[in-house]
Amino acid sequence: MTRKNFGMDEAAMEDDVPTLSLTDEEGRSLLCYVERSLTVKGTDYVLLMPVDSPIEIFAWAADEENDDEEMLIDIDDDELDEVFSTARAVLAEQDLILHRTALTLTASGDLPDVTEDELITLDIESDSEPSYEQFQQLAAFFHEEQEYVVCSPLDPLLFFAQLDEKGQPQLVSLEELQTLLELEEFKELRAQLESQAQLFEDMDD
Repeated sequence: MTRKNFGMDEAAMEDDVPTLSLTDEEGRSLLCYVERSLTVKGTDYVLLMPVDSPIEIFAWAADEENDDEEMLIDIDDDELDEVFSTARAVLAEQDLILHRTALTLTASGDLPDVTEDELITLDIESDSEPSYEQFQQLAAFFHEEQEYVVCSPLDPLLFFAQLDEKGQPQLVSLEELQTLLELEEFKELRAQLESQAQLFEDMDD
């Protein structure tokens, strides 16, 4: 299976869909497609999805609850600095170019088809019911005897932002987003997010 953006063929994404760039505190940018835009009470909002494929790098570590097993853990920025060039090299072998973009790493190029052997399912900490996130493993490598895996999430990575007076997107906090989604004006957006999540579930079956 080859993943594509929701409801858009590649030509449409390249020619017709507007883009905006998110910027982080380090001055790095992330080019995104505008999946949806809406105005509520005079304020403009946009739902954004990265143009390139989001990338995560995890490290294998001993499971504190079971010494005989290992688990994947996030790495911090300092560790990412150490392994980035190696991760970039292993992805280049698949004609993928790894970028140090804002908010998330990304890779340009076509991801390979997903196979069952490459699927990784991670438990996501939650105060309510258990939740999981699936990733496609793209590569694995060692750095100073530590093993790492390079993955891309199967679910879409979406950002919700408010446009400032210059038309530039500013990320909305999770708390503010949760409040906004309760408004009647955001009913259609809630439905779109739910349908997109279901679309990906159906594609993975």
